[in-house]
Amino acid sequence: MVKLILRWLLTVAMVAAGINHFVSPDTYIAMMPDALPAHRVLVYLSGIAETASGLGLILPATRKLAAWGLILVFVAVFPANLNMALNDVPLGGSSIPSWALWARLPLQLVFIAWAWWFTRDDRVTKS
Repeated sequence: MVKLILRWLLTVAMVAAGINHFVSPDTYIAMMPDALPAHRVLVYLSGIAETASGLGLILPATRKLAAWGLILVFVAVFPANLNMALNDVPLGGSSIPSWALWARLPLQLVFIAWAWWFTRDDRVTKS
């Protein structure tokens, strides 16, 4: 039951975050390191990936692939999170304490582990 609740929580969070990339793209563009090209395109692509992967967690047939997709998204957005911490980038115009920006970095590992949980079969094999 806990896994079901956490799967739905991740689903809703990722779909909401993905949609927000289209509602407030400038917030995400501001996070992007200057070295990356086509900031707006990358923001939209990550929004599509987050939304699709979040929705993919719903169906058993797509759950594992969606979970791996989320892991890739979490790894792909890490440079933006690092850029925010290194350069004290505000989040959507709101200033965030430096400690919170740095605390977000290891939190990515929590999100990766959370998504990885859904790559595993629920069945227990008996010998």
